[in-house]
Amino acid sequence: MQVLPLADPKALEAALAVLQAGGLVICPTETVYGVLADSENPQAVSKLLAYKRRPAGKAISVAVADQKMAEKYVELNDQARKLYQQFLPGPVTVISQATGLADSRLESEFHTLGIRWPDYDFLQQLIMRLGRGVTATSANAHGRKTPYCLDDISSNLSTKQKNLIDLAIDAGHLPKNPPSLVLDTTTSTPIVMRQNEQIKEFSDSVRLKLISHSPIETQNLSGKVLWPHLEKIWSTGLIITLDGELGAGKTTFTQGLATFLGIETHVNSPTYTYLKQYPFAKFGHQGTLSHLDVWTLDRPEMITALELEKLFVPRQLVIIEWYEQIARYCQPQIPMLQIKITSEQDNPHNRIILVDNIKNNSDNKE
Repeated sequence: MQVLPLADPKALEAALAVLQAGGLVICPTETVYGVLADSENPQAVSKLLAYKRRPAGKAISVAVADQKMAEKYVELNDQARKLYQQFLPGPVTVISQATGLADSRLESEFHTLGIRWPDYDFLQQLIMRLGRGVTATSANAHGRKTPYCLDDISSNLSTKQKNLIDLAIDAGHLPKNPPSLVLDTTTSTPIVMRQNEQIKEFSDSVRLKLISHSPIETQNLSGKVLWPHLEKIWSTGLIITLDGELGAGKTTFTQGLATFLGIETHVNSPTYTYLKQYPFAKFGHQGTLSHLDVWTLDRPEMITALELEKLFVPRQLVIIEWYEQIARYCQPQIPMLQIKITSEQDNPHNRIILVDNIKNNSDNKE
């Protein structure tokens, strides 16, 4: 791996030559060091995926030089355009529907693509000279230390991974800024896929309101709601509570979660059995979706008999329909995402999906 200082007059031309040849470049940004590849070159993207060792299906954003270039790769709706005007260039990734120009392996399973317009002069010049978007993913291998200097990267790579990098641009130690804020603008209200505590406009305290126009859209939205909280399933376990009137779409929402997690078994409401369980594998992790319908449970002894506490453990996603029925008897000590589904007043065929900020009852223990 060749290393050139950022101040070297030859650095820009050298990085450009590597990208044009389908190689990989490690480059500083206003957040962390990233690894760049030509987003339209299948061989370059294959090399990048081999380097990152990222689980199949995890999307990778594309960095562009301006909004005009972004519009080649994604379809910008009104709320995306407003975010571009307000925050870009800067440490924000805006997810929109992909046009198909970038390698499809960079897209999410929803056929969306994240766009970064970095506020970093060297990188902007490089992209403009290349004339195409480059991959915008951190330069660390999957699951490794956030890279604020080249040592953070090289010390956590195998020899094989190091050999995949053609050039590194060294800007020394970067300020320890957080990774970019990630917003999905393909829903009625943008969904925060990754927080950035420096951008206060999108905080965990904001309640999310989504509009669904069909059962299929409800299912698609459920996966996007779950996405930012996936890691909690593996580390602590996660509960999603679903409340709403009969026929509101609680089971439809659960079916969407199951599809997103790769569960092929048909999911229906466990009204008479109280609990159904479905094993799944997602991004290299094993887990179980436990689906409960507690509509008829109204006494503490009935809840005790289910031994729900055995479900509130790591690698469990627990979906509880009609949680309000048992809320006073059941206070699990793992993260909980509370969702209410109602019909839209002016159009009863549409559904309003209200997602409260995630909470953890263990934070309130005496």
